[in-house]
Amino acid sequence: MTYLTDKDNLITRLNSETAKISWYELQTHYAAGNLLCVAADGDLIKVAVALTEDNSQQIKQWLEDYSVAAVTDQQALAWHESNSTLWALVIPPFVLVQEPKV
Repeated sequence: MTYLTDKDNLITRLNSETAKISWYELQTHYAAGNLLCVAADGDLIKVAVALTEDNSQQIKQWLEDYSVAAVTDQQALAWHESNSTLWALVIPPFVLVQEPKV
């Protein structure tokens, strides 16, 4: 029998809540300053877990090395012009986004 830990359950839940969404649907979150972008080589779920667990030390590290950052105006414009589809996950008050790997 396999026993799942609370963290395993959290990861499973976060994976199930992750979805691809068009930029147009994310614009209001961008305008509110609630979007955080996870770098292409980052792990969206690990970032979500850190935010959920309030792991401020890890989050600070990612912010410092730009593994996680606020969405820039240039990014927003590029995504708007191409109506990009992004991976998204809501971790109130934030919405995490990441460009899909090609």
